Amino acid sequence: MATFNSPQIRSKTIAALLFFACFAVNGAFARGGSPTNFIARAEAEFQRAQKQFQSDTNNFASAWQFGRACFDLADSMENNDRHADIARQGIAASRLAVSARPKSVEGHYYLAMDLGALAETETFGALKLVKEMEREFKTAVGLDEKFDFAGPDRNLGLLYRDAPGWPASIGSKRKAREYLERAEKIAPDYPENILNLAESCLNWGDPKRARSELDALDSLWPQAQKKFSGEKWEKDWNDWTKRREAAQQKLDEKR
Repeated sequence: MATFNSPQIRSKTIAALLFFACFAVNGAFARGGSPTNFIARAEAEFQRAQKQFQSDTNNFASAWQFGRACFDLADSMENNDRHADIARQGIAASRLAVSARPKSVEGHYYLAMDLGALAETETFGALKLVKEMEREFKTAVGLDEKFDFAGPDRNLGLLYRDAPGWPASIGSKRKAREYLERAEKIAPDYPENILNLAESCLNWGDPKRARSELDALDSLWPQAQKKFSGEKWEKDWNDWTKRREAAQQKLDEKR
């Protein structure tokens, strides 16, 4: 399921804004626009996963799945206090998953995602979480680059794209392009990966490449709608459709 991109974030400080245009683990961190049914499903899954995890906190699968459920619900929260509390629960569960199986991708990946969810609620504290996020995503890349449709590469690319550059932080256009292109190469049939490159190229002043990516997305769209179908993908399609239209409009304005 998709989870980190192009979010509408409640402004607090520059530090809080650094990251969360970043996450697209699947259109994640989109604020204020999530239909009620998306939130209700995320809440129900959180409650289910929490109960399962609490029944056996030493169970690896229960731990990482609760970490995932925490991320998905935190993504929908308007209340900062609850958002932060859920993210911290996800971090704790994901750390247990990593401890239980250090060589499994799931724990490292959702630890990074939940760290990102917590960073969204922070001010200056967000900066301190970047290095750990970077490290966990890189570990996930090494363990299984295909996980979550190239999620580790995708989210590293977005992190490098949206974080401030040196010496303030790790932001790097070169690294962003490298990882976003890797994600598209690994999972070319996943709309999020193409959208990320199209949006990035528009921001980088490369409309020709952006047009190429949007054309590829147009060709992929009908097939992807069949492949990624069902209730669990509704939020992602809601996000992808809006972003696709916005990117097209922005490209048309540059003509």
